Amino acid sequence: MNSHVHIIDGTLDTLRWVGDALELIDQRGLPTQVRMDRCATVGEVARAIRELRVRGAPAIGVAAAYGLALGGLHARASTLPEFVSVVRCDADNLAATRPTAVNLRWALDRTMRALDEATDVDHGRALLLRAAQELHCEDEQNCRAIGAYGAPLIPPGSRVLTHCNAGALATTGIGTALGVIRAAYGAGRIREVLVDETRPVLQGARLTAWELAQDGIPATLITDNAAAHFMKLGRVDVVVVGADRITARGDVANKIGTYGVALAARAHGLPFYVAAPLGTVDFSLTDGDAIPIEERSSDEVTTLGGVRIAPHGIAVENPAFDVTPARFIAGIITERGVALPDFAESLSRLRAGETLPGPVIVPA
Repeated sequence: MNSHVHIIDGTLDTLRWVGDALELIDQRGLPTQVRMDRCATVGEVARAIRELRVRGAPAIGVAAAYGLALGGLHARASTLPEFVSVVRCDADNLAATRPTAVNLRWALDRTMRALDEATDVDHGRALLLRAAQELHCEDEQNCRAIGAYGAPLIPPGSRVLTHCNAGALATTGIGTALGVIRAAYGAGRIREVLVDETRPVLQGARLTAWELAQDGIPATLITDNAAAHFMKLGRVDVVVVGADRITARGDVANKIGTYGVALAARAHGLPFYVAAPLGTVDFSLTDGDAIPIEERSSDEVTTLGGVRIAPHGIAVENPAFDVTPARFIAGIITERGVALPDFAESLSRLRAGETLPGPVIVPA
């Protein structure tokens, strides 16, 4: 089912709860088709996440929380223990849809904890929906805070490079990396955004370029393998990307190709920032090599727009993510402040609610 997409002041209804269903932008159709899909069951939410109709670590976390609410709504259970068991099974199925993004499991675990207060099945259903709505609201607020903390790091007059899509389409707010870019542009600090196309699914070309066009932010689309070239030409001043999982010591899993951008930035002496909520930090992991990397369909590589571009029978490997070591990262911008190296210490202190000494702010 399709319905109208609300675009107000550059903010999208990436997903929304309407009646007893979750509506979300089907991102597979962008930029030429802007439509909403309706998910009325937990299974439909799981398929939407798996098929990239909704994507981006924060957005799939919130979508999964609403999926649990739908699972609870339709659960056939007469007792509270039976209800909890059914919902827990739904949570496991949702968690399996995208293994790399830690926000997914984090959001599911948090939503499940809401059932600790349930007194009966109907109360449990209400608590699941309330927990999902709270996550939705918090993500919107987190994006604003990330933008506010990150904008002063961008030198005035900057040309910023970003990879993949960490914008409103990847969150329920203004975005993480694009939240920083939006805030910095609003403060007069950005003159141009360079957008990597982000093969093989083209999230940069289809999604980030579309978002920036909606906001009227000057943007130039480049191929992935041109990033180092533009750095060499002096066309890039700073890099800002999102993240799908961050280890306790600051290694960052993000869309495939991010590691190469970080290497090029280091070679050219450019700051490389990561913008993500603290929910993206997996404090149970220290080594980035331990992050599970999702392997996606070979069709994403061998076809483009439904047209085959590679010979039949060719072997294909299609990892969706790579890991950038902490030593290449200048700072991790969160909703509680900017973590600087040593990340093991600074991320832990932010998690504990401490206020850290601020990074060097570039005067406007």
